[in-house]
Amino acid sequence: MTDIDIGISSSDRARVAEGLKRLLADSYTLYLQTHNFHWNVTGPQFRELHLMFEEHYTELATAVDDIAERIRTLGEVAPGTYKAFAELSSIQEVDGVPAATDMIEILNRGHEQVVKTCRNALGPAQEADDESSAALISDRMRIHEKTAWMLRAMR
Repeated sequence: MTDIDIGISSSDRARVAEGLKRLLADSYTLYLQTHNFHWNVTGPQFRELHLMFEEHYTELATAVDDIAERIRTLGEVAPGTYKAFAELSSIQEVDGVPAATDMIEILNRGHEQVVKTCRNALGPAQEADDESSAALISDRMRIHEKTAWMLRAMR
């Protein structure tokens, strides 16, 4: 690949990409968890939760692609294995199939964690004057804050 000349130093691009890699890992882990819960939810709220979880994992599928492509735009390699995601993610995996009410709580915590990951990634992007990464991170933060609010409202 040719040299990248987008007005952001290579060291700043690498630093911003590190935050984005963590955001990608958290987003992908949350995607998998949400898809798992979509498949396995049961109980009186089945239809509502099944459909809501589908909306969430569909949105996350687009997000992980956007985040990975931004990492590549910065000239870094996007992580793409379960092993890499497990090492980078702040979201804990869940064993077994929790009750529907527990699924709501687990996903709420996951979305709140992604908000925190966004906050950690935002500073380096802003310091590097990387408006594209900052905008992506801010957009992700807003979506996860709203989703967490909606999940909290179901309790």
